[in-house]
Amino acid sequence: MQFGKVEHPENIDFSLPIDHIDTANAVKTNAKEGLSLYVGCAKWNRQDLKGFYPRGTKDELEYYSRQFNSIELNATFYRIFSEDQFKKWYDKTPQGFKFFPKLVQNISHLKRLNDDVYPYVDEYLANAIHLKEKLGTIFLQLHGNFGPKNFDRVIKFIEKWPKEIRLAVEFRHTDWFNDALVANELYNLLETNTISNIITDTAGRRDLLHMRLTNDEAFIRYVGANHPTDYTRLDEWIKRLKSWKTLGINHIHFFVHQNIEKESPLLSKYLIEQLNIKLETKLSLPNHVSEDPKLF
Repeated sequence: MQFGKVEHPENIDFSLPIDHIDTANAVKTNAKEGLSLYVGCAKWNRQDLKGFYPRGTKDELEYYSRQFNSIELNATFYRIFSEDQFKKWYDKTPQGFKFFPKLVQNISHLKRLNDDVYPYVDEYLANAIHLKEKLGTIFLQLHGNFGPKNFDRVIKFIEKWPKEIRLAVEFRHTDWFNDALVANELYNLLETNTISNIITDTAGRRDLLHMRLTNDEAFIRYVGANHPTDYTRLDEWIKRLKSWKTLGINHIHFFVHQNIEKESPLLSKYLIEQLNIKLETKLSLPNHVSEDPKLF
């Protein structure tokens, strides 16, 4: 992911903003007993994750899914995969593994939520549901120039979305958050329809750290900068996730990206280790991800 890339990350203030004033109420309103925690990378492709796969690995997804409990499935952004492909992904992965697929670009970027997107939505969902219990939250990423002037399209899309399938939305246009009237209307729409408001943490777009949860789920897309600050940034997130656990949050879904993806497994492993300590969770640690001082 190149989104928000900067040349000198050491010059960025990476501190997390305080929570939005309504985040605590949104979490408490939906709180139930227990926490579901999924941490993973964005891809399993060998070319992107050089050094992660042992020599002789025949099936990358099969191997990856035995190291981490989830994947943010970005491949589904580029085309609609067949029912058979989703079934194959299901069969290759162990019990308890989950996929968090991105909606296809025909919906978000090409048709831009116009009225003619719904046949694509229907086809996409008809195939994706074959992941069965391994289907996590599906997410919609809107283009950075898709602003509040298109609010009517967002309302229609969210209200038509099938309630039995979890959805999260990533808004990248700054006016969704910086205009208080727009933001309040947006948050109310998401809360009313139990839709997750994705938080994107990337070096060059600190304005997307709205810290406003709208249901019982924290869906975080974390983009490291291939820099030592990646670890201290994760430390800040661990503190925040611990505070949200105290509030009673039910779902934490945290996905690690990199401009150069080879460090994503290392960062994900570090995050899992620290969450197990600080949040007293019991996620399995990947077996074959070792520290490499040459990575930075």
